[in-house]
Amino acid sequence: MLRIFLFLAVNMAVIAVISVTFQLLGFEGLLAQNGIDLNLQALLVYAGIIGFGGAIISLLLSKWMAIKTMRVEVFSTPANQTERWLLARVAEHSAQCGIRTPDVGIFDSASPNAFATGWNRNSALVAVSTGLLQHMDSDEVDAVLAHEVSHIANGDMVTMTLLQGVVNTFVIFISRVVGHTVDKLVFKVERGHGPAFWIVSIIAELIIGFLASMLVMWFSRYREFRADAGAARLVGNRKMIAALERLRQFQHQSSMPDEMVAFAISAGKLHSLLASHPPLEKRIEALR
Repeated sequence: MLRIFLFLAVNMAVIAVISVTFQLLGFEGLLAQNGIDLNLQALLVYAGIIGFGGAIISLLLSKWMAIKTMRVEVFSTPANQTERWLLARVAEHSAQCGIRTPDVGIFDSASPNAFATGWNRNSALVAVSTGLLQHMDSDEVDAVLAHEVSHIANGDMVTMTLLQGVVNTFVIFISRVVGHTVDKLVFKVERGHGPAFWIVSIIAELIIGFLASMLVMWFSRYREFRADAGAARLVGNRKMIAALERLRQFQHQSSMPDEMVAFAISAGKLHSLLASHPPLEKRIEALR
């Protein structure tokens, strides 16, 4: 959940900055062909630059943002037995997956949590919370590490970036078309774009972006099943199921908020469409 939240937050911020910059530089004026009709080709290029630009910049910043936001203490030289064990297990799983060993770190959180991020498979980060190390035994922690390394080996962050870039492009393109249509048909603006274009475009972008995020979250849930399967190949089904069972037990015993659940999110009807992770029960069933 943490890596997805950080990625989406940075993505939205970058898109907003690029959009405002383009408006100030007058680039959006190029979208109005002859001052009347919308230039769809120019709009598609414009939407693609902003959409993929936001996603790619978010990917490049993902590791740095995660370290700064979560206050991850990255270590290359272990200071104790726990750190030595973490480095050894991540290195072994990475070697089995054929990737360079990611940076390893620990962040302070009472909740059992872990995440992996990075702009490519050979420049990644695996971080675990202090709560994870406290509430799980070594086999369960090992399964979580294998799960996160599998995310990296599968190239999930890059694939997520490409999907987010397509979604961003679609959202920006459609929102501008809606804004242009309302501006011309409802407010009868004959040349250029009036205030309604910008207002309606922003509102449409928020609504369409919310709906489109369901597709991104569906892919995120699919990735979790793949990472579970990858972890099961590395450490065995028994360890992976035990880790998920422990998380489910911890969920039932605590009032932990969703954004702090360790790679597990409970689901209601609407919530299930927006959840980045499938219910634990379904993941355990899939492994079995």
